Amino acid sequence: MALDITELYNVSSGAVREAAKTAATNKPDSYADQGFDSLLHTAIDNLSTTNNYLSDAENEEIKWALGETENTHDLSIALQKASTALQYTVAIRDKLLDAYKELIQMQI
Repeated sequence: MALDITELYNVSSGAVREAAKTAATNKPDSYADQGFDSLLHTAIDNLSTTNNYLSDAENEEIKWALGETENTHDLSIALQKASTALQYTVAIRDKLLDAYKELIQMQI
């Protein structure tokens, strides 16, 4: 099972595209509610996925340390998946914080 970074990106960006498509087809007065709700659920799902990858990596490390497995290939795949997912999550967080700071600094 090889790590495919594009798969991780497509899952996340596909969910965002789907949320945007769903929000665009709704009535204009409910656009803000549905769009934010969908975006929030997508973000929560992405955090869940990241946490799952991190726990899988930790479990693989424990198995390898205890000698239950000698397959370092699975360990390296789990570690790379966790690292990539965490980097992606941190990048999104940073972009959201930058956008928030810009909104706060806007003058009315």
